[in-house]
Amino acid sequence: MSLPYRTALIVGAGAGISAALARQLAAEGVRVGLAARDTDKLAALAAETGAETFAADAADPQAVERLFAQADARIGEPDAVIYNASARVPGPLATLDPEAVRRAVEVTAFGAFLVAQAAARRMEKRGHGALLFTGATAGVKGFPLSAAFAMGKFALRGLAQSAARELGPKGIHVAHVVVDGAVRNARRPDPADKPDSTLTPEGVARAYLDLLRQPRDAWSFEVDLRPWVERF
Repeated sequence: MSLPYRTALIVGAGAGISAALARQLAAEGVRVGLAARDTDKLAALAAETGAETFAADAADPQAVERLFAQADARIGEPDAVIYNASARVPGPLATLDPEAVRRAVEVTAFGAFLVAQAAARRMEKRGHGALLFTGATAGVKGFPLSAAFAMGKFALRGLAQSAARELGPKGIHVAHVVVDGAVRNARRPDPADKPDSTLTPEGVARAYLDLLRQPRDAWSFEVDLRPWVERF
């Protein structure tokens, strides 16, 4: 089944899940936009996929408005928007830097609101679109030494739930993806004694495309992805 979307904007693009998603979307004939604070790191991926790159701070309202205006002009109004940006400030609760925590929550949750708002303004006019949020285990249960990340991801999940109930009846598919586990990369391969214990970026990206292919009479709101060997 082909994708019912022609353009996609990935906010918080980089290596890993977003790079795999950009490749798979491009292979489906989707015009892709990649947004990040540092676009230099996206040059090779953009060349490989034919994607457009946009420099933007997702937590800055004016920057998000500029991002969508630029995307409208260069790839067309995005049919699908994926929010992949997040920030971590690990450490003991008693010693965390309040300003660092504020920034982390702004990137993980407030930025998602800004991007969702800009996307909704465009998608509501057409009665069509998809808005996907990259969540984490931390949005379901908080872990020690990870208060800032849990705060941001819990807020992200709440935003997604609210947006789905508001926008779904308007023809906009909103989905929250719980990435429940570590994502494999060159610096974090599977331990020798625990093969297949991490998620591959390609596997996660395929799950995103499966969501985008869903007919609207059977939309998923939340998908929980984990390695098949994980105990839960």
